[in-house]
Amino acid sequence: MGRFVIDVKPGNVTFSLHARNGEPIATSLTFSSLSVAKRCVESVRRLAARKDIGLDDCSVRTKDPDARPIKNPKFELYKDKYGAFRFRLRARNGEVVLNSSSYTTKASCKNGIASVIKNAPEAELTILGQ
Repeated sequence: MGRFVIDVKPGNVTFSLHARNGEPIATSLTFSSLSVAKRCVESVRRLAARKDIGLDDCSVRTKDPDARPIKNPKFELYKDKYGAFRFRLRARNGEVVLNSSSYTTKASCKNGIASVIKNAPEAELTILGQ
């Protein structure tokens, strides 16, 4: 089972999702309070459990004028400014709720997304710094 780890520091609350082997999969943005971070963890759990969650591959640009982006909620796979692959999870309202670290290949990035889908719904919760 995966684990969410919320790290509470004065005025700076973040969380990360770890796989069963303890390796970090993705991290959150910074929150102002523990309660907001907990709500976001619950949102990630619900989104990852959705069977209809989409994957928008932004790492390739198409010239097809009829191509339409996938609607939220979704995972977005993209290349950062250094050429590494990353993903982010967007909620229904379009806000980013989870960001990955960098991956050297698109396949490994997709494996990271699969790990979120596998681990997040039932992940335990640990709170540090309280």
